[in-house]
Amino acid sequence: MSTPPTDAALVAAARSGSDAAFARIVDRYQGPIRTFLRRLGPYTSDADDLAQETFLTGWTELRGLREPARLKSWLFSIAWRKAKGEARTMARNRQRDHDWQEIRPDCETPETERAIALHQALAQLPPDQRAAVSLCLGDGWTHADAAGVLDMPLGTVKSHVLRGRTRLVEILGVDS
Repeated sequence: MSTPPTDAALVAAARSGSDAAFARIVDRYQGPIRTFLRRLGPYTSDADDLAQETFLTGWTELRGLREPARLKSWLFSIAWRKAKGEARTMARNRQRDHDWQEIRPDCETPETERAIALHQALAQLPPDQRAAVSLCLGDGWTHADAAGVLDMPLGTVKSHVLRGRTRLVEILGVDS
């Protein structure tokens, strides 16, 4: 059994023109990126579209990636910037069109009551806090890696995670 290629090897192959290498990058990270974007809830309108835009940007800017071994963080930071841009657009559109206020639940997978409650609780957190909590608590990222993706100081990410966790415990009424 051979070991899967490293991110750096896939980046090198994709930079050399291998569509198959970039397809493996997409296969490797599309699920986690979509999950991250969906956790941002009302902060984004369509996680699937934003994920697709993330990979399109990744493809076009791949040559600019300075540290190929940090591909995962780089892709997540693109997704975060896309989500923030989408949030700004949605805020502008919401003022002009009330239809944007209605957020439809994801119909692809059945969610349990607990998952729905968590999703609603996450939606009550400020966007930066929600993103930090999603990465660190939801996906197991280190505070340092999340700080790099979110372009925030390490202490700010730690504070967001601590306050976000405390707030989620309050909202959900669970024991910490």
